[in-house]
Amino acid sequence: MSIPSSDQDITVVHVMRHGEVANPDGVLYGRLAGYHLSELGRQMADRVAEHLASRDVTHVVASPLERAQETATPIAKALGLDLAVDERLIEAENVFQGKTFGVGDGALRRPENWKHLTNPFKPSWGEPYVEQVVRMMGALDAAKDAARGHEAVCVSHQLPIWTLRSFVEKRRLWHDPRKRQCTLASLTTFTYQGDRIVSVGYSEPARELVPAHLLAGAKPVKGKGKAFGA
Repeated sequence: MSIPSSDQDITVVHVMRHGEVANPDGVLYGRLAGYHLSELGRQMADRVAEHLASRDVTHVVASPLERAQETATPIAKALGLDLAVDERLIEAENVFQGKTFGVGDGALRRPENWKHLTNPFKPSWGEPYVEQVVRMMGALDAAKDAARGHEAVCVSHQLPIWTLRSFVEKRRLWHDPRKRQCTLASLTTFTYQGDRIVSVGYSEPARELVPAHLLAGAKPVKGKGKAFGA
């Protein structure tokens, strides 16, 4: 049950990207089951849990995928909260799921892939950006209602988080994936006054644990920059 609203309520919703995943083959795992946090990813989750432990967080919710659940669990535990699940926080659907598709692997030269690369503005290879916005805004508003007057944490995935932020900040939804500001275990923070978003912030509490080639804006490195899901 949501808390009654007030135009003066200040509610903060942190939308967190999960930690690093154990994926030595560089598979774009998308919505596939069975992909868990690496040891480094668990350290990232613990670091963010420490960072948030003193905050006024009253609601923690995550995507149903293992990597998001495993990232959210230490946060909920540190705060003494139950972990909720919201299907709307799930990774974006992608037709290349289960394949390697990244820097230097020749995927763009394979004719069988060309039909999926015809419209980067939608995009033609996966879930439309507009659909991501609708579900992510729904999840964001639900978290705001659950934590009215306090703070909430939603653990999700890179592309849906960046698409959500782009919409809120009134940027075009299509973009260069290399320029997303959404590093592993980062927090994209939406502050509401009542039911209106009044500011968006970004922070990286586990930055020192993130490999340099995976930091926001880093140049892709052959052999290290494979698209392995987000």
